[in-house]
Amino acid sequence: MGPPSRDSLQSRYPEGMPKDAPERKGLGMSGGGARRVPRQEDFHVLTPRQIYEHLDRYVIGQEAAKRAVATAAHQHLKRIEQRRQGAKTLLRKTNLLLMGPTGSGKTHIARNLAELLEVPFTVVDATEYTEAGYYGKDVEVMVAELLFKSGHSIDATERGIIFIDEIDKIARRSGSSRTGAGSRDIGGEGVQQALLKLLEGREIFVPLNVTQHWNKHDFVQVDTSDILFICAGTFTDLHQAQVDKQVGFGAEGRRQGGSRLRVKELVEYGMLAELLGRLPVQVQLRELSAEELYQVLTAPPDSLVKEYREALKLDGVELELREGALRSVVQYAIDKRLGARGLRSILEEVLADVLFEAPERRGQTVVVDRAFCEARLSKLDGAALREE
Repeated sequence: MGPPSRDSLQSRYPEGMPKDAPERKGLGMSGGGARRVPRQEDFHVLTPRQIYEHLDRYVIGQEAAKRAVATAAHQHLKRIEQRRQGAKTLLRKTNLLLMGPTGSGKTHIARNLAELLEVPFTVVDATEYTEAGYYGKDVEVMVAELLFKSGHSIDATERGIIFIDEIDKIARRSGSSRTGAGSRDIGGEGVQQALLKLLEGREIFVPLNVTQHWNKHDFVQVDTSDILFICAGTFTDLHQAQVDKQVGFGAEGRRQGGSRLRVKELVEYGMLAELLGRLPVQVQLRELSAEELYQVLTAPPDSLVKEYREALKLDGVELELREGALRSVVQYAIDKRLGARGLRSILEEVLADVLFEAPERRGQTVVVDRAFCEARLSKLDGAALREE
Protein backbone atom coordinates (compact mmCIF):
# COMPACT_ATOMS: atom_id res chain seq x y z
CA MET A 1 0.00 0.00 0.00
CA GLY A 2 1.34 3.44 -0.91
CA PRO A 3 1.77 6.49 1.32
CA PRO A 4 -1.39 8.29 2.52
CA SER A 5 -2.74 11.15 0.46
CA ARG A 6 -2.44 14.75 1.65
CA ASP A 7 -6.23 15.02 2.08
CA SER A 8 -6.33 12.01 4.36
CA LEU A 9 -3.43 13.31 6.47
CA GLN A 10 -5.00 16.77 6.74
CA SER A 11 -8.24 15.28 7.99
CA ARG A 12 -6.32 13.12 10.46
CA TYR A 13 -4.09 15.98 11.68
CA PRO A 14 -6.27 19.12 11.59
CA GLU A 15 -3.65 21.12 13.50
CA GLY A 16 -1.75 21.58 10.27
CA MET A 17 0.99 20.19 8.08
CA PRO A 18 4.68 21.14 8.21
CA LYS A 19 5.72 24.08 6.05
CA ASP A 20 8.21 21.99 4.11
CA ALA A 21 5.69 19.25 3.27
CA PRO A 22 5.02 20.30 -0.39
CA GLU A 23 8.71 20.26 -1.21
CA ARG A 24 9.47 17.03 0.64
CA LYS A 25 8.92 13.54 -0.66
CA GLY A 26 7.24 12.54 2.63
CA LEU A 27 4.42 14.07 4.62
CA GLY A 28 4.35 14.51 8.37
CA MET A 29 2.68 16.14 11.36
CA SER A 30 3.58 19.50 12.79
CA GLY A 31 4.47 19.86 16.44
CA GLY A 32 7.01 21.25 18.82
CA GLY A 33 9.95 19.05 19.75
CA ALA A 34 11.66 19.02 23.11
CA ARG A 35 14.89 20.35 21.65
CA ARG A 36 15.26 23.58 19.70
CA VAL A 37 16.35 22.80 16.16
CA PRO A 38 18.29 25.53 14.30
CA ARG A 39 16.78 26.93 11.12
CA GLN A 40 18.51 26.30 7.86
CA GLU A 41 19.83 29.86 7.62
CA ASP A 42 21.64 29.78 10.99
CA PHE A 43 23.35 26.43 10.40
CA HIS A 44 27.10 26.75 10.88
CA VAL A 45 30.03 24.35 10.91
CA LEU A 46 31.90 24.05 14.20
CA THR A 47 35.62 23.31 14.13
CA PRO A 48 36.98 20.12 15.74
CA ARG A 49 38.63 22.28 18.41
CA GLN A 50 35.33 23.93 19.33
CA ILE A 51 33.56 20.57 19.55
CA TYR A 52 36.40 19.07 21.58
CA GLU A 53 36.46 21.96 24.05
CA HIS A 54 32.73 21.59 24.67
CA LEU A 55 33.04 17.85 25.21
CA ASP A 56 36.06 18.40 27.46
CA ARG A 57 33.97 20.52 29.84
CA TYR A 58 31.46 17.75 30.46
CA VAL A 59 33.36 14.52 29.75
CA ILE A 60 36.30 13.60 31.98
CA GLY A 61 39.18 11.64 30.47
CA GLN A 62 38.90 9.72 27.18
CA GLU A 63 41.02 12.29 25.30
CA ALA A 64 41.46 10.12 22.19
CA ALA A 65 37.74 9.38 22.03
CA LYS A 66 36.77 13.06 22.35
CA ARG A 67 39.19 14.06 19.60
CA ALA A 68 37.94 11.32 17.28
CA VAL A 69 34.29 12.20 17.91
CA ALA A 70 35.00 15.92 17.38
CA THR A 71 36.73 15.26 14.05
CA ALA A 72 33.96 12.93 12.87
CA ALA A 73 31.26 15.44 13.83
CA HIS A 74 33.11 18.22 11.98
CA GLN A 75 33.28 16.10 8.82
CA HIS A 76 29.57 15.32 9.24
CA LEU A 77 28.67 19.02 9.45
CA LYS A 78 30.79 19.88 6.39
CA ARG A 79 29.08 17.13 4.42
CA ILE A 80 25.62 18.44 5.36
CA GLU A 81 26.59 21.99 4.40
CA GLN A 82 27.87 20.93 0.97
CA ARG A 83 24.76 18.89 0.25
CA ARG A 84 22.52 21.79 1.28
CA GLN A 85 24.31 24.06 -1.17
CA GLY A 86 23.62 21.54 -3.90
CA ALA A 87 27.30 20.80 -4.46
CA LYS A 88 28.60 17.32 -5.12
CA THR A 89 30.70 16.04 -2.27
CA LEU A 90 33.24 13.24 -1.97
CA LEU A 91 32.83 13.13 1.81
CA ARG A 92 31.47 9.84 3.09
CA LYS A 93 29.37 9.31 6.18
CA THR A 94 31.43 9.24 9.37
CA ASN A 95 29.38 6.89 11.53
CA LEU A 96 31.10 5.94 14.77
CA LEU A 97 31.57 2.77 16.80
CA LEU A 98 32.43 3.37 20.46
CA MET A 99 33.82 0.37 22.34
CA GLY A 100 34.57 0.36 26.03
CA PRO A 101 33.57 -0.91 29.48
CA THR A 102 30.34 0.17 31.13
CA GLY A 103 30.49 3.60 32.75
CA SER A 104 33.32 4.85 30.55
CA GLY A 105 31.28 7.69 28.99
CA LYS A 106 30.02 6.36 25.63
CA THR A 107 26.44 7.63 25.98
CA HIS A 108 27.60 10.77 27.77
CA ILE A 109 29.84 11.79 24.86
CA ALA A 110 27.04 11.29 22.31
CA ARG A 111 24.46 13.19 24.38
CA ASN A 112 26.73 16.21 24.89
CA LEU A 113 27.63 16.20 21.20
CA ALA A 114 23.94 16.40 20.26
CA GLU A 115 23.37 19.26 22.71
CA LEU A 116 26.24 21.23 21.17
CA LEU A 117 25.11 20.69 17.58
CA GLU A 118 21.46 21.41 18.56
CA VAL A 119 20.12 18.57 16.48
CA PRO A 120 17.50 15.95 17.34
CA PHE A 121 19.00 13.09 19.32
CA THR A 122 17.63 9.73 20.39
CA VAL A 123 19.05 6.71 22.24
CA VAL A 124 17.86 3.27 21.17
CA ASP A 125 18.70 -0.21 22.46
CA ALA A 126 19.74 -2.65 19.76
CA THR A 127 18.32 -5.61 21.71
CA GLU A 128 14.74 -4.37 21.19
CA TYR A 129 14.89 -4.87 17.43
CA THR A 130 14.22 -7.99 15.41
CA GLU A 131 14.48 -9.09 11.82
CA ALA A 132 11.65 -7.81 9.61
CA GLY A 133 8.58 -10.01 9.80
CA TYR A 134 9.01 -11.06 13.44
CA TYR A 135 7.39 -9.70 16.58
CA GLY A 136 9.43 -6.75 17.78
CA LYS A 137 10.60 -3.43 16.42
CA ASP A 138 11.84 -3.02 12.87
CA VAL A 139 14.98 -0.90 12.49
CA GLU A 140 12.95 1.87 10.81
CA VAL A 141 11.48 2.63 14.24
CA MET A 142 14.89 4.11 15.19
CA VAL A 143 14.33 6.87 12.65
CA ALA A 144 10.69 7.16 13.76
CA GLU A 145 11.83 7.95 17.31
CA LEU A 146 14.20 10.60 15.93
CA LEU A 147 11.31 12.02 13.88
CA PHE A 148 9.23 12.26 17.06
CA LYS A 149 12.05 14.05 18.92
CA SER A 150 12.32 16.62 16.12
CA GLY A 151 8.65 17.54 16.34
CA HIS A 152 7.95 15.63 13.10
CA SER A 153 10.19 17.95 11.10
CA ILE A 154 11.69 15.84 8.32
CA ASP A 155 14.38 18.43 7.56
CA ALA A 156 15.59 18.36 11.17
CA THR A 157 15.34 14.58 11.35
CA GLU A 158 17.59 14.11 8.33
CA ARG A 159 20.51 15.78 10.16
CA GLY A 160 19.92 14.29 13.60
CA ILE A 161 21.95 11.78 15.62
CA ILE A 162 20.88 8.23 16.51
CA PHE A 163 22.79 6.52 19.32
CA ILE A 164 22.49 2.72 19.10
CA ASP A 165 23.47 1.18 22.43
CA GLU A 166 24.29 -2.49 23.12
CA ILE A 167 25.37 -3.04 19.53
CA ASP A 168 27.49 -5.98 20.68
CA LYS A 169 24.36 -7.83 21.85
CA ILE A 170 23.22 -8.39 18.25
CA ALA A 171 26.37 -10.26 17.26
CA ARG A 172 25.90 -13.32 15.06
CA ARG A 173 25.35 -16.49 17.06
CA SER A 174 26.79 -19.69 15.66
CA GLY A 175 24.13 -22.31 16.19
CA SER A 176 23.12 -22.56 19.82
CA SER A 177 26.59 -22.09 21.25
CA ARG A 178 25.93 -18.69 22.83
CA THR A 179 22.33 -18.28 23.90
CA GLY A 180 20.47 -21.40 22.83
CA ALA A 181 18.59 -19.38 20.23
CA GLY A 182 19.21 -21.96 17.54
CA SER A 183 20.23 -21.36 13.95
CA ARG A 184 17.50 -18.78 13.25
CA ASP A 185 19.06 -15.61 14.63
CA ILE A 186 16.18 -13.12 14.39
CA GLY A 187 17.64 -10.71 16.95
CA GLY A 188 21.26 -10.84 15.85
CA GLU A 189 22.55 -11.16 12.30
CA GLY A 190 19.12 -10.28 10.87
CA VAL A 191 19.16 -6.95 12.67
CA GLN A 192 22.71 -6.26 11.50
CA GLN A 193 21.62 -6.89 7.90
CA ALA A 194 18.68 -4.51 8.32
CA LEU A 195 20.94 -1.81 9.77
CA LEU A 196 23.14 -1.77 6.68
CA LYS A 197 20.70 0.28 4.61
CA LEU A 198 20.22 2.81 7.43
CA LEU A 199 23.94 3.32 8.05
CA GLU A 200 24.78 3.62 4.36
CA GLY A 201 22.05 6.14 3.64
CA ARG A 202 18.79 5.26 1.93
CA GLU A 203 15.34 6.74 1.52
CA ILE A 204 13.17 4.62 3.77
CA PHE A 205 9.54 4.66 4.87
CA VAL A 206 9.28 5.59 8.55
CA PRO A 207 6.12 5.06 10.66
CA LEU A 208 4.56 8.24 12.05
CA ASN A 209 3.26 6.58 15.21
CA VAL A 210 6.12 5.09 17.24
CA THR A 211 3.76 3.20 19.56
CA GLN A 212 1.98 1.56 16.62
CA HIS A 213 4.91 0.87 14.33
CA TRP A 214 3.18 -2.27 13.06
CA ASN A 215 0.62 -0.01 11.37
CA LYS A 216 1.86 0.19 7.77
CA HIS A 217 -0.55 2.94 6.68
CA ASP A 218 0.83 6.09 8.31
CA PHE A 219 4.41 6.68 7.25
CA VAL A 220 6.69 9.27 5.70
CA GLN A 221 9.78 9.02 3.54
CA VAL A 222 13.06 9.98 5.22
CA ASP A 223 16.56 10.06 3.73
CA THR A 224 19.11 8.68 6.21
CA SER A 225 22.14 9.88 4.20
CA ASP A 226 22.84 12.76 6.61
CA ILE A 227 21.78 11.09 9.86
CA LEU A 228 24.83 10.43 12.05
CA PHE A 229 24.79 7.00 13.66
CA ILE A 230 26.85 6.41 16.80
CA CYS A 231 26.96 2.75 17.82
CA ALA A 232 28.28 1.65 21.21
CA GLY A 233 28.95 -1.62 22.96
CA THR A 234 31.00 -3.08 25.77
CA PHE A 235 32.03 -6.30 23.94
CA THR A 236 32.49 -7.79 27.40
CA ASP A 237 32.86 -11.38 26.21
CA LEU A 238 35.63 -10.37 23.82
CA HIS A 239 37.52 -8.54 26.56
CA GLN A 240 37.08 -11.53 28.84
CA ALA A 241 38.40 -13.88 26.18
CA GLN A 242 41.46 -11.68 25.74
CA VAL A 243 42.08 -11.60 29.50
CA ASP A 244 41.84 -15.39 29.67
CA LYS A 245 44.58 -15.67 27.05
CA GLN A 246 46.96 -13.76 29.30
CA VAL A 247 48.82 -16.32 31.36
CA GLY A 248 51.50 -15.57 33.93
CA PHE A 249 52.49 -12.59 36.01
CA GLY A 250 50.62 -9.37 35.37
CA ALA A 251 47.57 -11.07 33.84
CA GLU A 252 45.27 -10.16 36.72
CA GLY A 253 46.23 -6.49 36.71
CA ARG A 254 45.34 -5.86 33.10
CA ARG A 255 42.73 -3.12 32.70
CA GLN A 256 39.82 -3.54 30.34
CA GLY A 257 40.29 -1.53 27.15
CA GLY A 258 44.04 -1.58 27.45
CA SER A 259 44.74 -3.13 24.05
CA ARG A 260 43.47 -2.16 20.65
CA LEU A 261 40.69 -4.31 19.22
CA ARG A 262 41.12 -5.25 15.59
CA VAL A 263 38.39 -5.62 12.98
CA LYS A 264 39.26 -9.30 12.62
CA GLU A 265 38.51 -9.86 16.31
CA LEU A 266 35.17 -8.05 16.00
CA VAL A 267 34.23 -10.20 13.00
CA GLU A 268 35.12 -13.34 14.92
CA TYR A 269 32.99 -12.03 17.78
CA GLY A 270 30.00 -12.06 15.44
CA MET A 271 29.82 -8.58 13.90
CA LEU A 272 29.26 -8.44 10.14
CA ALA A 273 32.20 -7.12 8.16
CA GLU A 274 29.73 -5.08 6.06
CA LEU A 275 28.40 -3.41 9.19
CA LEU A 276 31.88 -2.56 10.47
CA GLY A 277 32.69 -1.14 7.04
CA ARG A 278 29.84 1.34 7.48
CA LEU A 279 31.26 2.38 10.87
CA PRO A 280 34.57 3.83 9.66
CA VAL A 281 35.43 5.68 12.89
CA GLN A 282 36.07 3.05 15.56
CA VAL A 283 37.02 4.44 18.96
CA GLN A 284 38.03 2.38 21.96
CA LEU A 285 37.38 3.90 25.39
CA ARG A 286 39.37 2.78 28.40
CA GLU A 287 38.34 2.23 31.97
CA LEU A 288 38.38 5.44 34.02
CA SER A 289 41.00 5.78 36.74
CA ALA A 290 40.28 6.70 40.37
CA GLU A 291 41.37 10.31 39.83
CA GLU A 292 39.15 10.63 36.74
CA LEU A 293 36.15 9.24 38.62
CA TYR A 294 36.78 11.81 41.37
CA GLN A 295 36.79 14.56 38.74
CA VAL A 296 33.52 13.20 37.33
CA LEU A 297 32.00 13.81 40.77
CA THR A 298 33.33 17.35 41.17
CA ALA A 299 34.63 19.02 37.99
CA PRO A 300 31.93 19.24 35.24
CA PRO A 301 29.32 22.04 35.35
CA ASP A 302 26.63 19.39 35.83
CA SER A 303 28.59 17.23 38.29
CA LEU A 304 26.82 15.10 40.87
CA VAL A 305 28.23 17.04 43.82
CA LYS A 306 26.87 20.33 42.45
CA GLU A 307 23.54 18.67 41.68
CA TYR A 308 23.03 17.33 45.22
CA ARG A 309 24.14 20.62 46.77
CA GLU A 310 21.58 22.49 44.69
CA ALA A 311 18.85 19.96 45.51
CA LEU A 312 19.42 20.36 49.25
CA LYS A 313 19.80 24.13 48.99
CA LEU A 314 16.20 24.24 47.71
CA ASP A 315 15.24 22.73 51.09
CA GLY A 316 17.36 25.31 52.92
CA VAL A 317 20.15 22.85 53.80
CA GLU A 318 23.85 23.36 53.08
CA LEU A 319 25.59 20.13 52.06
CA GLU A 320 29.33 19.72 52.61
CA LEU A 321 30.74 16.62 50.91
CA ARG A 322 34.32 16.25 52.08
CA GLU A 323 37.05 14.85 49.88
CA GLY A 324 37.48 11.72 52.01
CA ALA A 325 33.83 10.79 51.51
CA LEU A 326 34.05 11.26 47.77
CA ARG A 327 37.25 9.20 47.61
CA SER A 328 35.51 6.32 49.37
CA VAL A 329 32.62 6.53 46.88
CA VAL A 330 35.14 6.36 44.03
CA GLN A 331 36.92 3.39 45.56
CA TYR A 332 33.62 1.54 45.99
CA ALA A 333 32.78 2.14 42.30
CA ILE A 334 36.19 0.78 41.28
CA ASP A 335 35.92 -2.29 43.51
CA LYS A 336 32.50 -3.14 42.08
CA ARG A 337 33.57 -2.21 38.51
CA LEU A 338 30.62 0.15 38.14
CA GLY A 339 32.40 2.99 36.36
CA ALA A 340 31.03 6.52 36.23
CA ARG A 341 27.51 5.20 35.65
CA GLY A 342 27.39 3.76 39.18
CA LEU A 343 28.44 6.94 41.02
CA ARG A 344 24.89 8.31 41.18
CA SER A 345 23.41 5.13 42.67
CA ILE A 346 26.21 4.98 45.27
CA LEU A 347 25.65 8.61 46.29
CA GLU A 348 21.91 7.99 46.50
CA GLU A 349 22.57 5.23 49.01
CA VAL A 350 25.00 7.37 51.02
CA LEU A 351 22.72 10.42 51.13
CA ALA A 352 19.40 8.56 51.46
CA ASP A 353 18.74 9.69 55.06
CA VAL A 354 20.03 13.20 54.40
CA LEU A 355 17.69 13.67 51.45
CA PHE A 356 14.75 12.26 53.43
CA GLU A 357 15.28 14.55 56.43
CA ALA A 358 16.32 17.67 54.49
CA PRO A 359 12.96 19.54 54.69
CA GLU A 360 13.00 19.09 58.48
CA ARG A 361 16.55 20.47 58.84
CA ARG A 362 16.12 23.85 57.18
CA GLY A 363 18.92 26.27 58.00
CA GLN A 364 21.39 23.56 59.00
CA THR A 365 24.67 22.44 57.46
CA VAL A 366 25.11 18.71 56.83
CA VAL A 367 28.69 17.43 56.76
CA VAL A 368 29.35 14.10 55.06
CA ASP A 369 32.82 12.76 55.87
CA ARG A 370 34.66 9.51 55.14
CA ALA A 371 33.47 7.76 58.32
CA PHE A 372 29.79 8.50 57.58
CA CYS A 373 30.21 7.41 53.97
CA GLU A 374 32.04 4.16 54.76
CA ALA A 375 29.43 3.25 57.40
CA ARG A 376 26.68 3.56 54.80
CA LEU A 377 28.66 1.61 52.19
CA SER A 378 29.39 -1.22 54.65
CA LYS A 379 25.66 -1.66 55.21
CA LEU A 380 25.20 -1.71 51.45
CA ASP A 381 27.81 -4.48 51.21
CA GLY A 382 26.04 -6.50 53.90
CA ALA A 383 22.69 -6.23 52.12
CA ALA A 384 24.28 -7.40 48.86
CA LEU A 385 25.85 -10.40 50.57
CA ARG A 386 22.54 -11.38 52.17
CA GLU A 387 20.82 -11.32 48.78
CA GLU A 388 23.38 -13.76 47.42
